[in-house]
Amino acid sequence: MKREISTQLLVALGIVLLGAGILAGEYFLVKWYPRHQQRVQEEALKLLQYRNDSLGIEMQVAAGLYGEVENFPGGVRITRPKFWSIPPSLTITSQPNPDGTFEFSPQIMAKWQTQGTYEDIPRYHFEHTRINNRDAILIWQYKHRAMLLTVRVISSERLVEMYCTPGREDEELFMEACESTVHTLKVAGPEPPPPAPPVLELAPPAKRPKPAR
Repeated sequence: MKREISTQLLVALGIVLLGAGILAGEYFLVKWYPRHQQRVQEEALKLLQYRNDSLGIEMQVAAGLYGEVENFPGGVRITRPKFWSIPPSLTITSQPNPDGTFEFSPQIMAKWQTQGTYEDIPRYHFEHTRINNRDAILIWQYKHRAMLLTVRVISSERLVEMYCTPGREDEELFMEACESTVHTLKVAGPEPPPPAPPVLELAPPAKRPKPAR
């Protein structure tokens, strides 16, 4: 009899522990984990001020990218080290603009736009836009087993290039961090002139039909 009671108690205790484990797992999946993920995302996307007078730039860098700052001639590399994987990183270079132009030439833009097709680069996407009133080129591509965002911005004084990659971290989250970061870039130098107003061509007056005789 005693043996039967002990077995029943063990079974009951096992059922109680199993139920508690299921409830704890449900709480983790439904309550705690989504909130934790949201906090992680908000922290990673929080923008922090960064300025480098030698490169002639001012911007805001997503906290998920901001970590060690390594300066080198003509540029800087910002990375957040990870012990177990390749970390996200942002590399910025700046060089003089010998042409003194405010916009990229149509020839060089055509080359960048078609580069993905000619070189068969995976997930290649080209975009021509403006960043804080500067002519800018954005290129997404899959390179070295990770996504890479290349950004080129031109002023009459400087050519600035940025290379941002999520490394082996969460691609969706850290590409969003890259994109939000590069769109804050401000490049020193004169502002480009306002676009010329469109020229309106007046159509010649329509000929009146000759009266019938």
